[in-house]
Amino acid sequence: MTDLLILGQGYAGSAIARLAEKRGLTTFGTRRRAGPLTAELLRAHLSPGTHVIVCFPPDGATDAAVAPIIAGHPITYLSSTAVYGDGVIDDTTPLLDAPSPRRDAEKIWQDAGATILRCPAIYGPDRGIHIRVQAGDFRIGGDGNNFTSRIHVEDLAQLVLATTQVAEARGQAFVVGDAHPMTQNEICEKVALDYGVPMPPRVPLDQVHYTLRHDRRVDGSRALRILGVTLQYPSFKTR
Repeated sequence: MTDLLILGQGYAGSAIARLAEKRGLTTFGTRRRAGPLTAELLRAHLSPGTHVIVCFPPDGATDAAVAPIIAGHPITYLSSTAVYGDGVIDDTTPLLDAPSPRRDAEKIWQDAGATILRCPAIYGPDRGIHIRVQAGDFRIGGDGNNFTSRIHVEDLAQLVLATTQVAEARGQAFVVGDAHPMTQNEICEKVALDYGVPMPPRVPLDQVHYTLRHDRRVDGSRALRILGVTLQYPSFKTR
């Protein structure tokens, strides 16, 4: 019997599996490079009590193919705060009007009854801006005063596992993130001070990845309250 079937066991999915196994749950994870998600593979690891965690990014085909196979099971889908515009974001904030692969995937999983967690940038000990700043390959776009929310991978794992236990969360959509968004400048200054490395150079805003051009602050307090989770890393400063 598989307690958690993790579809797309990459960075976040692996953290979810580790925490689940620490709590005595059995898990099975799939990875894209290991082969396609066939109906036979999925059904081999689905039992009446299996909760499915969907972590793979949308590709325009896999979501629609997989969702009907696992519909009827409890599902948690990891989405992105990219479905929002700039500003302070909470669960009452309207989504962007423009269609996108992520919006299309969300709709598929919501129709299948999934709980949706919309996540900002995910970081951890070996992944995130702090690694890029130390390596010298990060650039600050514009004046660096745009806010960015993030979430530590271990906190995301906590939240995901909570969705498997809290009946009230079933079928709802939540925005999640750390409790204290920081500006690009604040993050880079902290990393430079902690590791004794120079501040990254500044470049025009249009020369950085589009995900670094937003000025977006996430308020994930509703998710924490309903799911009963306390963040281990409420700020990038406490990583």
